[in-house]
Amino acid sequence: MNRSYKLLHIAIKAGEIILQSGGEAYRVEETMRRICYSFNMNQADCFVTPTGIMLSIIDKNGETYSVVKRISTRTVNLEKISMVNDLSRSILPKKLTLDEVNDKLNQISNMKGFSSRVLVIAASFVAGFFTLLFGGNIKDFFVSLVIGLIIKITFTFLNKIQINEFFINSLCGAIASFIAILSIKLNIGHDADKIIIGSIMILVPGLLITNAIRDTISGDLVSGISRAVEAFFIAIAIAVGSGLVIKIWSLVSGGIII
Repeated sequence: MNRSYKLLHIAIKAGEIILQSGGEAYRVEETMRRICYSFNMNQADCFVTPTGIMLSIIDKNGETYSVVKRISTRTVNLEKISMVNDLSRSILPKKLTLDEVNDKLNQISNMKGFSSRVLVIAASFVAGFFTLLFGGNIKDFFVSLVIGLIIKITFTFLNKIQINEFFINSLCGAIASFIAILSIKLNIGHDADKIIIGSIMILVPGLLITNAIRDTISGDLVSGISRAVEAFFIAIAIAVGSGLVIKIWSLVSGGIII
């Protein structure tokens, strides 16, 4: 593998880590170009969408190398984004070699995040405190703790077996509404709408919406619009799941006060 070809794949790997970790399109492009120019490429052109990366470089000999990388899985890991950004900026000051950059990228890529147990507990408390934020009382808080716990476990399991994300969000929205309404009927909770709103906040794609706005503002219209559409469909999925349960319960019980 010659030097230019190796550099191409190292730059793509850096972009892949950032995009899979929830980074914006412009950040991916900037990082890949920075890496390429740090190793004296004459030209580096890239195009990034939420599901793919295209990079083309021209070396000192005028040879062109191109690669397309499909991105199939995405999550949120801001620490990895920060580490790759720092690495791309330290290549020239620290005079890093291609092998050193590649090794550091492998280390970043293989970093393990928080355990599933920690994420489940965190999601539970997030749902509970959002409920308090929206005006729920202490009874609603504890109901939301349980809902957040169940939603996170369900989401993690279904995502692991690669179930469609629209279905996952719909199901989790339905779970939130069902448990909230049931808690009111059993006199465990106090205000079903506060419980539902607080619980489904852990499903709301906040980072996705933010990235859609930032990509659009920075001129990456394809990425910005596609992220906005994705966020819109996630919101629809949550609404469909929650609304369906509320409607069915209302029809069965002859009306419900939330």
